[in-house]
Amino acid sequence: MTNLPVIISALPFLVFLFLLFIKKTSLLKASIFLLAFYTVLALFYWKIFPSFLYISYGKGFLVALDIFFIVFGAIFFLEILQELKIIKNLSYHLEGFSRDYRIQIIIIAWFFENFLEGTAGFGTAGVIAVPLLIGIGLTPIKALVVGLLGNSTAVLFGAAGTPIKVGFAGLNIVGVPLISSLLNCVGFIIPVFMLWIITRDRLNPKKEFLDALPFSIWAGFAFVIPSVFAVFLGQEFPSILGSIVGLVLVMITTRFHIFTPKETLRLGEEKKIEFSMSIFKSFLPYIFLIIFLILGKILLGGVGIPINPGFNYTFNLFNPGFSFVLAGLSVLLIWKSNFKILFNSASTALRETMNPFLIIVFMSTIVQIMINSGQNMSGIPAAILLIAKGFETSLLPFFAPFIGAFGTFITGSATVSNIMFGNFFNMSANTLSFNVGLILSLGVVGASAGNMIALADILSAEAVAKVKNSEIEIIKGVIVPCLIYLIVVGILGMLLTRFI
Repeated sequence: MTNLPVIISALPFLVFLFLLFIKKTSLLKASIFLLAFYTVLALFYWKIFPSFLYISYGKGFLVALDIFFIVFGAIFFLEILQELKIIKNLSYHLEGFSRDYRIQIIIIAWFFENFLEGTAGFGTAGVIAVPLLIGIGLTPIKALVVGLLGNSTAVLFGAAGTPIKVGFAGLNIVGVPLISSLLNCVGFIIPVFMLWIITRDRLNPKKEFLDALPFSIWAGFAFVIPSVFAVFLGQEFPSILGSIVGLVLVMITTRFHIFTPKETLRLGEEKKIEFSMSIFKSFLPYIFLIIFLILGKILLGGVGIPINPGFNYTFNLFNPGFSFVLAGLSVLLIWKSNFKILFNSASTALRETMNPFLIIVFMSTIVQIMINSGQNMSGIPAAILLIAKGFETSLLPFFAPFIGAFGTFITGSATVSNIMFGNFFNMSANTLSFNVGLILSLGVVGASAGNMIALADILSAEAVAKVKNSEIEIIKGVIVPCLIYLIVVGILGMLLTRFI
């Protein structure tokens, strides 16, 4: 009977996964069921105090509202770029760097995504990259898979170091940035996985893969190595500087045909892409976006509006969604566009955002119920602690990345995953006499890798790509790379316990 609370805590998620993968239930319906299941358990098994159930629902909604603005802003921005043919022009100018589709895709989904993740985070990188990947010629599903793969390694220091700074707030994080950056070098394999995804259905997949393999490996190291050195400047810089330095290095080597494929290949037949604006004007919307993101982070990053609807919550004034909207409005002004484009873009963004928003509301509320279920009349520990307790073993260094990834999978945020499991990692490491910094590092690297399977990010990217009910197919595309990433990090964790 001692394991009954653990089984009951995990049972809703087992049913959730059964509905999602076996019964092919939509994510919206499965998340509604999961929330209902956990609500019933909270009331009749944990006997949670009613006030804390209200808090769970309230915080779940408010957390989702933050994400709603991000998704709305991203779709609004991208709709404007589509209407003005800016993305088509970006695709044209990309060919000036390389005409090979493999190089183009890695540049966008690796370096560009990593830069956006480093400056903004919040899943913005994937939703910006996916339309560009579709513009190159990838199918929407492949573009989504590749875009999600790219939104992983840089998450470790995403949004100027938020996952560690905020996620592990109150904990001793001495050594965590450096150790985690070293472990995160496993991320060099991500461009290799991208290459595998985009070549495997081609007429000569083995040849196309092997021909570009040196470039993909070089691109991986060109980001992760500078990121390690950038840690010494502060955890705000690794993802940002790693992507900039890495892109410059790759541009130089590509110019001299070092590591590049012997044969230049395109996706399908060569098409004549309409060219109607200069390279500067084509990239200007992204320059605006980056400026607004950086200014927002600097000026508003630490500013919040506290509210108290029966519980304390603070709205952070820095929300990337507002930067997207401002960048979109700036583009409309410079292009002297009519009101119709503004109205159509806003209407489409609102319509496409509603389904992801509802799912995120349900998932965020479930997480809050799991955290608050310990506030009860039954004396049973919180569900989140019961699930985490099952991993308190001598194999914790191996399991820590998987725990972190699980947190990101259900919450859509490496930062929230760290908030959920940070104290558990800290207590378990002390109990088992492991180096606390190492266990925390393993957890946050796992949470970053888990971002590629995060349900919230999948939904956001689907909305931008205008793809519906394809979550299963997308997860199948990213799950193998994610598991390999986590297994390698876990093995490294077990080996490092001998030295740290």
